[in-house]
Amino acid sequence: MPRFYIPATAWNPDRLVLDPAESHHAVDVLRMKAGDRATVFNGEGAEAEVEIAKAGKQCVELRRVALHKTPPLACRITLGQAVPKGKNMEMIVEKATELGVAEIVPLLSERTVVRGAEDEHIRKQHKWQRVAIEACKQCGQSFLPRVAEPCAPKAFFAAGRRFDLMLIGSLQNDALPLKQVLADCGKKLPASVLILVGPEGDFTPAEISLAKGFGCRPITLGPIILRTETAAIYCMSVLNHELQ
Repeated sequence: MPRFYIPATAWNPDRLVLDPAESHHAVDVLRMKAGDRATVFNGEGAEAEVEIAKAGKQCVELRRVALHKTPPLACRITLGQAVPKGKNMEMIVEKATELGVAEIVPLLSERTVVRGAEDEHIRKQHKWQRVAIEACKQCGQSFLPRVAEPCAPKAFFAAGRRFDLMLIGSLQNDALPLKQVLADCGKKLPASVLILVGPEGDFTPAEISLAKGFGCRPITLGPIILRTETAAIYCMSVLNHELQ
């Protein structure tokens, strides 16, 4: 059954309407018409089975059939990802969404190749957020991860965000296996986790020192040096398996 996204700010169970972009997808791409059924979600755990009442290219009006609420995952995972070159960031956002990450923070580290003006960062943020929406629609995820505006690690930590457990992938000698760090938590598992994944060549020693100063524990991902997109998927998969 097709899935469509209605932002939480526009979510009204008594009057569900698709915006122009989703309406275009339903009518022009999927050729849906009045009487066809679909699922809509608001990115905050609410879903509804619906029937198309009126199919317009700019506005599709829906009739609610059933309403559902999905409970949130046990742990809120935030991925701080150094922006890689090419389209790898889109793939990371897609896989992070599939693995239940709550938030993605694109980081402009000192070794980040891709940079740009502020308006370029905002454009990319909107593009990556759209990738997350499409991933939710495809995989059945009811919670939409927030993609933050790209920022430098220093600016991210200066915002004063708090997490129960803070981790940073590292190639330095003091890095511990992720399994060991999680075991140190004991029976009380963290409700919120930050995991930072660096660019090709890792974060600089200064950036790792900065993260450690704010409470991040360096972790090793094994003896094989992973590409940044592989490292991100590895970390998110382990955390999802152990904490969700």
